[in-house]
Amino acid sequence: MNTQLLSDSDTDLEHAASILSQGGTVAVPTETVYGLAANARDATAVAKIFAAKGRPSNHPLIVHIHNTKQLSELSANVPQQAYTLADAFWPGPLTMILPKHERALDAVTGGLDSIGVRMPAHPVLHRLLSEGDLIVAAPSANPHKKLSPTSAQQVFKELYDKIDAVVDGGPC
Repeated sequence: MNTQLLSDSDTDLEHAASILSQGGTVAVPTETVYGLAANARDATAVAKIFAAKGRPSNHPLIVHIHNTKQLSELSANVPQQAYTLADAFWPGPLTMILPKHERALDAVTGGLDSIGVRMPAHPVLHRLLSEGDLIVAAPSANPHKKLSPTSAQQVFKELYDKIDAVVDGGPC
């Protein structure tokens, strides 16, 4: 696989959304580090995250959403306090741990009864999620137990030929 380096142009983000929708993996910028995204509704796609990173499959992944309506797809019982926190701190680097919905994949939660959810504030990732109407699992885009990358070039160097694409949204 030849990893593609994409820009944050509308055309490249449409291409990245297509890769994700078709079960591929794309490294994306977040507020903190680059994350390795895959469709959180597709167990085969999620498995590609673990393979690329060399990460144990029982480690849960954070799920990234673009609107609070998506919470009900991931959590069967979203407490009112979660919506209060979302209104105050999302988009932003707040991860909420919520009771898992039965439709949420065990591949994402590591078999746990809970799921970690956040709404990223990084404009490139938020645009990608919104325009593609995506929900993605996206841990840091680094090999297991290595430093988390803060640039597209770091991801490209470490995960070249292990993932489909890297969206260069600038340094995190």
